Amino acid sequence: MDLERCRYVVVEGPIGAGKTSLARQIAARLSGDTLLERPEDNPFLARFYEDMARFALPAQLTFLFQRVDQLRGVGQLDMFRRATVGDFMLDKDPLFARLNLSDAEYRLYEKVYAHVKPEAPTPDLVIYLQAPVETLVDRVKERGVEYERTISAHYLARLADAYSRYFYQYEDAPLLIVNSERLNFVANPEHLSLLLARIGSMRGRREFFNLGQSA
Repeated sequence: MDLERCRYVVVEGPIGAGKTSLARQIAARLSGDTLLERPEDNPFLARFYEDMARFALPAQLTFLFQRVDQLRGVGQLDMFRRATVGDFMLDKDPLFARLNLSDAEYRLYEKVYAHVKPEAPTPDLVIYLQAPVETLVDRVKERGVEYERTISAHYLARLADAYSRYFYQYEDAPLLIVNSERLNFVANPEHLSLLLARIGSMRGRREFFNLGQSA
């Protein structure tokens, strides 16, 4: 796969996998734009981590409306525009909703989702970062975001499992599944070079990358 020809790339993964950092680095390599989640703009997120049952629905709907607004700007991607690299897919939004909402809340969410979901372009490439739960826990602690202090290992395990099940059946775009446990794309430029080389060698719709392995 020729990454330089990609107009829309998405990096996905659970909290702590490193998707935002990698999205920024790929965008820089492509001299492209970023399309990033804005958790700091969600007024319910900190309260959600303190009381998930009470604040799951407003936090979820706030993210949904935020993502819809962001994606409306990339609906007309073409070969003459700068590349766009995002750290979320709207199609994955129901994953969090099903994980966190009650049955009644989820039914309401489904109705809202169906009404507001825009026509968004299919990514040219999706990079799914996965890592052991222990690694995710350590990374969340290391970045020191105050409202993330209450995120439990149990919640991260449930989230990681939901991501695994989602991408196990994902077929909409070429998918590179990356084990990010021993990768640090910010601190080690060689790791980014290895990943970019792996993308360049992709020939199938679903491939894998582990540090030290070529496939």
